[in-house]
Amino acid sequence: MTRRDALIRVIDALHAEIAALKANDVRALERATADKLAGIDAIAATGTGPAGPDLRELADEANRLNETCRIYVNLMAANTRRRLQTLTGNSFAGAQPVLRNSYA
Repeated sequence: MTRRDALIRVIDALHAEIAALKANDVRALERATADKLAGIDAIAATGTGPAGPDLRELADEANRLNETCRIYVNLMAANTRRRLQTLTGNSFAGAQPVLRNSYA
């Protein structure tokens, strides 16, 4: 597999990850993540070397998509934290300093 093919595989997997995150489909997310990691391993297996403009463009696209995935995951984590805090009646849990069991 060429580096270009592997980058395209990673990009396709990132699109699948985003779709799975939007749909809250855990199985699809697991598949997409496994495909993405396999693509990254394939890129690593090709070794390092200079990347032409076409590979740089593909790598930039993969980075943008990965950043989009990261944002979705962070938003989901924040929503979960907020829901848990609301359910437990502790809406300021993340903002309070922890001073229990401190000694002077």
